Amino acid sequence: MKHSYEEVIAALIRFRDERDWEQFHDSKNLALALSIEAAELNELFLWKNLPESENVPREKLKEELADVLSFAFLLAHKHGLDPFEVVLDKIAKNNEKYPVEKAKGRSDKYTEL
Repeated sequence: MKHSYEEVIAALIRFRDERDWEQFHDSKNLALALSIEAAELNELFLWKNLPESENVPREKLKEELADVLSFAFLLAHKHGLDPFEVVLDKIAKNNEKYPVEKAKGRSDKYTEL
């Protein structure tokens, strides 16, 4: 079943508000929480070789990814940003920095192409 961003953000806001947690959701704390959750996501891959890293437990991956996305969505919402629009805007900028003819098959930073 597909869900819309509006549906997901409404559920996040409802969950937050039922617990009176908005008071803790300033931009600094949301950004820190996002960073901490991203570190927990990274921990799933720590000390694993490449094949092992492709086979981390799916449920744990879903949980940590959900935490990262939740805080990212809450931070975007707080600032009136559409997360899908900001990602598409960034792709457009990166398309200019990394033209296919220079970047295809390369991992160099755009300043090194």
